[in-house]
Amino acid sequence: MPWFLYLIECADGSLYTGIATDVDARFAKHVCGTGARYTRSHKPVCVRASFLLDGRAEASRAEYWVKRLSAARKWALVGGELTLDAVMPAEVEDAPEIET
Repeated sequence: MPWFLYLIECADGSLYTGIATDVDARFAKHVCGTGARYTRSHKPVCVRASFLLDGRAEASRAEYWVKRLSAARKWALVGGELTLDAVMPAEVEDAPEIET
């Protein structure tokens, strides 16, 4: 099942980052106050960006790294000046075994 990482702009100019399978439905929950504690006190204005990912694990991993970005870098991600791949460290597929 596809999952999305999304960034919502709030009325105070901040960005909220989350994951969902249906971004529009999740945004509607944020707007009505049942989405997340952060968006209850920072009124959501609009979805600024969403990124399609392969599954929940990948979406959670992306969320982890995006939430650690500065506000300026999050806005760069929203504006397309920064890619999601550039934000996330490369996974080590087959690490060589260390002989002891």
